[in-house]
Amino acid sequence: MRKIRFIVIAFGLLIATSHSNAQVLSSKQLDSLVEKTLTTFNVPGIALAIVKDGKVIHSKGYGLRSLNTKEPVNENTFFGIASNSKAFTAAGLAILVDEGKLKWEDKVVDLIPGFKLYNPYVTQEFTVRDLLTHRSGLGLGAGDLMIFPDSNRVTKAELIHNMRYLKPVSGFRTKFDYDNLLYIVAGEVLAKVSGMSWDDFIEKRIMRPIGMSGSAAGYPALKDKMNSIDAHSSIDGKLRVISKAFPEISNAAGGIWSNVTEMSKWAILQMNDGKYGQNLEKQLFSPEVHREMWSPQTIIEGAPFNSYGLGWFLSSVNGKLQVSHTGGLSGIVTQVTLIPELKLGIIVLTNQESGYAFSSITNTIKDGYFGIKGKDRIAVYKSDFLADEAEAKKVTDQVWAAIATEQLKHSGKIDLSIYEGSFTDPWFGEVIIKKQNGKAWFQSVNSPKLSGEMLPYKGNAFVVKWTDRSMHADAFAIFSLDKEGKASGMKMEALSPLTDFSYDFQDLDFSRSTKK
Repeated sequence: MRKIRFIVIAFGLLIATSHSNAQVLSSKQLDSLVEKTLTTFNVPGIALAIVKDGKVIHSKGYGLRSLNTKEPVNENTFFGIASNSKAFTAAGLAILVDEGKLKWEDKVVDLIPGFKLYNPYVTQEFTVRDLLTHRSGLGLGAGDLMIFPDSNRVTKAELIHNMRYLKPVSGFRTKFDYDNLLYIVAGEVLAKVSGMSWDDFIEKRIMRPIGMSGSAAGYPALKDKMNSIDAHSSIDGKLRVISKAFPEISNAAGGIWSNVTEMSKWAILQMNDGKYGQNLEKQLFSPEVHREMWSPQTIIEGAPFNSYGLGWFLSSVNGKLQVSHTGGLSGIVTQVTLIPELKLGIIVLTNQESGYAFSSITNTIKDGYFGIKGKDRIAVYKSDFLADEAEAKKVTDQVWAAIATEQLKHSGKIDLSIYEGSFTDPWFGEVIIKKQNGKAWFQSVNSPKLSGEMLPYKGNAFVVKWTDRSMHADAFAIFSLDKEGKASGMKMEALSPLTDFSYDFQDLDFSRSTKK
C-alpha cells in the first residue's frame, strides 16, 4: 500500500551482460544471503520463495515472526502483501472483462454514480482502465491520509465522496503519480459489476481456485492468525512491535494476507498466462486480458523503459521484460518480481520497513540468473540506506535545533490563543488546535492517531511531534493570519525527506471553522 523508505529502489535496472555463465545460488547460498540481510538491515523475519519453469525451487522462512513471541518464520507464515494486492484487483476486473460484464473503457460514473473528481471533464471521461494506471492527474499518494494512519474513521462512501476535493497537480493521463484511492474505487467497481464484495470475489474467484487456501483478502478474515507476523518499526533507535491494523475499506489497494507458499501459485499462474491446474487445463483469465495487464499503460518519467501496466510495474532488465510490484504497510514491506522469459519468479516478504532488505535479496538472485558477478548488493544497499538516513538526519537536526533556539528565545511566552480553535480541510475533515497542559496541541477528529504537541518553529510555523512515534511523520504546520492577527488557515508539509508519501500533508488546506 505505502512505499516506506524505498521509492528510489523500486526498480533497479541491471547492467546488460551475457548470462551464458549464469550461476544460480544454491540453497546454502540463499540461506546465507537472507541471514546476512536480516542482520544488516535489522529485520526480524523474512520469507523467500523462488519459482522457476513452473515449479517452486526454494520456499523458506527465516528469523522471527515477532520480537514479542520469538516464534520462527516458515514458508507458511502469513504476511500482509500490501500493494501487491493491486494485481489481484486488476485480475478480478480482467475476469469480468472476459465474461463480457465489463470493458476497460467503461466510464466509472456509469458504474459508481457518486464518483466525482475535481475536474468535471475528468470525472466524465474517467474509465476503469484509468482507475488502475496512476495517471489521474492527482499527486503522489493524494488523499492517503484518509486511510493512513490506521485509525482514520472515514467510510468508503465518504472516501469516494471526498475525492472530488483533491486538486490535480498534472494533466489528466499525462503523468505517472502512484495512488491508492483509485484502487479502492476499482474494488467498488468489481463489487458492483460482479454482485459480490471485493473480498469475497478475490477469495472465491481467484485465491481458492488456484490453491491459495489459507490466504485472505484482509487480516480479519485470516484463519491461521497464529502463524502470522507482527509488524515492526524502529522507535527511538530500537526495533519494536507496532500495530498491524489496516482499514478494511482499503483492502482492494493493499489488504491481502498471504505466504510465500501460496504467492508462488499466484506467480506461476501469472507466468502461465492465467492457466492453472495439474496440467494447466484450467484458465482463470484469458491470454488477451493478461497481455493487457502486462502492457505499458503509463510511462514513468526518469526511468528508461519503465512503465505501469494494470496492477504491475513493467521494466527492462538485461533486455528482458520484468514484471514486478512492491508493497508497504506500517512495519511490513514486500516484493514480487517476475522475469517471464526466464519463467523466474522471486517473492520476498518481510516484517520490517526496510525495502533495502528485499532489494538486496531479489537483485542478488537476479544477478545469478543473469551471470552478473562481483556485485555485493547488500553492501550497496547498506551504503544507500546510511546515506539516506544521514541526509534526513541533517535536515531534521537543523529543524530541531531551530526549535530549541525558539524555545530559549520565547521561554513559553508565545501567545497560543491566536492559533486555538477548529480548522477544517474539505477532504480530511476537522482538526482541533488547543492548549493542553500548557502546550499547543494538534488533534485530528477523524484520525485520532494524528495527535501531538505543536512546537514553535519560526514565525507562525510549528512542528507537530506525533505522540505515536512509530509513524516517522512529524510535520510542519504553517498558519496564515487574518487582519486581526488571528489564525485563519493552516497548511502542512512533512518534516523529513524520508516521510512516507501516504502522509500527504502537502495536500491539506485548512480553514478556520465557522461552526458554533
